[in-house]
Amino acid sequence: MWYNMSANQRIRTNPPNQGSEYSAESGILNERILLLVFESIKWDLQVLCLTASVNRKLRAIANRILWRNLCASRAPRMVAALANGVPDGRISGGWHALAKLMFFCCGCESTRHFKLSRPSPGHFVKASRFSKTSGQSFLSKKCRGDLLYVSDPCEHPMGDKEDDLGIYRGVFQGFMRSRTMACLIRRQVELEEQVRCSYCGARVWSMSTARLVPKSAARRLGSHDGGIEYFVCVNGHLYGSCWLLPLSSDEDEREGTRRDGGDDDHDVGSDDPDGYRRCD
Repeated sequence: MWYNMSANQRIRTNPPNQGSEYSAESGILNERILLLVFESIKWDLQVLCLTASVNRKLRAIANRILWRNLCASRAPRMVAALANGVPDGRISGGWHALAKLMFFCCGCESTRHFKLSRPSPGHFVKASRFSKTSGQSFLSKKCRGDLLYVSDPCEHPMGDKEDDLGIYRGVFQGFMRSRTMACLIRRQVELEEQVRCSYCGARVWSMSTARLVPKSAARRLGSHDGGIEYFVCVNGHLYGSCWLLPLSSDEDEREGTRRDGGDDDHDVGSDDPDGYRRCD
């Protein structure tokens, strides 16, 4: 009884809403505690999204440390490469945008260079594989020195009379200093007026308008020449769509073998098998 009374008295004399040092550094607002909690639940994406939406303080903590740790826990080598040489551990567009790019297929709508019979919605993905070898296929010869990671295409069935739609995404390392950025500026390519980056909201360039879509990109994706479009934003996020050619069973087996990975592949996935599903 005396213990309960003493505890109640302590709670009354030190209410958490008075801005005391104890309340400011305890519980859910303590960064060390938050890190331990999310490590214990293996950086569950849905929980982190809910946490960041509670209030401005938690959103600030998530933007400063939690999103980066989530990205590093799911793709440590890729994140280490992207953060190499970055001052203060900050990347263009923010870590929350990179986390969205890792786990969200942005869907597709018709553009000037890519026409659809109907839009295809975005969705969370269960797993993705990002590859810098794939990224090299998206760079023109003059830009091959850039480091770009690109995902395997997410397949969206469009109907019996149409090819499947492939939607992919990627990210540059140090885009502001990249050869691709320099090439866009040198060619005086204008930013798109109506299109914004699906991951950070920044303005984008159409690589089709810039005539910087190499034929190797279509070959890498398994698409026919001309059936491909992608955008790159000022923060270095890439996303786009293509028409996927149908594969025979032998081709499908070879493609599966190729996608089983290499030293440059970085798998990004959920530990919850029911958490994020491929679009059906």
